[in-house]
Amino acid sequence: MGRHVRILFFLFLMIAAGMMMPFFSGAQSDNATVHFIPVEQTVESGLEAFLDRSITEATEEGTDHIVLEIDTPGGAVDAAGNIAEIIQNAEVPITAYVTSEALSAGAYIALNADNIVMDPSAQMGNAAVVDGSGNTAGDKAQEAWESNMESAAQSNEHDRDPDYARAMADPDELLTMNAEQASDVGYAEDIVTDREEVLAYLGLEGAEQVESEVSLAEQLTRWVTNPMIIPILLTLGGVGLIMELFTPGFGLPGLVGLGSLGLFFFGHLFAGFAGMEAVILLILGLILIVAEVAFTGFGIFGVLGLASIIGSVFLASFDTTQILFSVLIAMVVVVIAAVLLFKYFGKIGFMQKLVLQNASSESSGDADETVTDETLIGQIGRSLTPLRPSGLMVLAGEHFDVVTDGTYVEADSDVRVISVSGPRIVVRAVH
Repeated sequence: MGRHVRILFFLFLMIAAGMMMPFFSGAQSDNATVHFIPVEQTVESGLEAFLDRSITEATEEGTDHIVLEIDTPGGAVDAAGNIAEIIQNAEVPITAYVTSEALSAGAYIALNADNIVMDPSAQMGNAAVVDGSGNTAGDKAQEAWESNMESAAQSNEHDRDPDYARAMADPDELLTMNAEQASDVGYAEDIVTDREEVLAYLGLEGAEQVESEVSLAEQLTRWVTNPMIIPILLTLGGVGLIMELFTPGFGLPGLVGLGSLGLFFFGHLFAGFAGMEAVILLILGLILIVAEVAFTGFGIFGVLGLASIIGSVFLASFDTTQILFSVLIAMVVVVIAAVLLFKYFGKIGFMQKLVLQNASSESSGDADETVTDETLIGQIGRSLTPLRPSGLMVLAGEHFDVVTDGTYVEADSDVRVISVSGPRIVVRAVH
């Protein structure tokens, strides 16, 4: 009788343990964590840096799963390739959750994940590879891209039919699938409507949801490393600096130029593309520009400074072809700006060191007679611009182009005329 009691007691314990299993399973899921990382807007180097940081942090925090929430029209192929490598090397399983669009490079990123789930209204595909001008790439680049798409489709245990991946990349087909179509051909493991259904598919109901957010610095980095923004920043930087060479003192053009270059280098430094050699060359270029503005460089310091800055831009870039295109755009605009500045403002700035202009008079049409009047000698005027050593002076309501006897004179300083020789008026600071 005692033996039967023990057997019944043992069976009771087994039944009770079986009934308690769901509770223990639920407790385990509650302790699990899933990181949700947004993959949004254009695929470019800034997104690559953000995903690298986010996946690394999620792994170090011991997350159980990573979900990439994808909504992107695509972007740079090289950045997509680097992101795919980051996903493949991740130590944590990754699921791609297509919330709206996974087009072009976005489709390639999704195919490299361990699983793909899609919102009912989402679509994936249209993965043509184009160049920086929006034209279809050459045959070799196209073939390589189609091969990469096929490899991505077969990179996980689902072993998806590679023909669909090739059709997505084929410029003659550009296949785009909605969620139902992707599910039918094995390119989506499930159709979900929200994160809770994603967790249910993963078997992690009740898991803690951790959302990775793009920091302010990363948002700025994504903006300034965008291939459409880089030419604008370089153009503003170049025009700002060239205007400083033509205008006296340091003002708004210089601030705009330095600010634009600063944004460019900040973004590329933060993203990890620029090294110290690029920064050193940039600083050297800026020092030469300052030397041109402050001293008599006759344009030499300015040219060397601009060359150094251009060299630092190339060193900081992540794509030589793209940065060459951007620099060429900037140089064309800068040359046009320089021609206009020389034509309309050539009397101001370092051009006065090359050509001494005739003095102008607001009240008299015959400037030469006024300039050669030796009665100016000994009179005291006021410098309108810095004299380094040439610039503008006002005397008795008239403006004159003058040159110092070799010393630097700040703007708004008293100066005395010490000699007049033809159109040449030499002044000296009054102390």
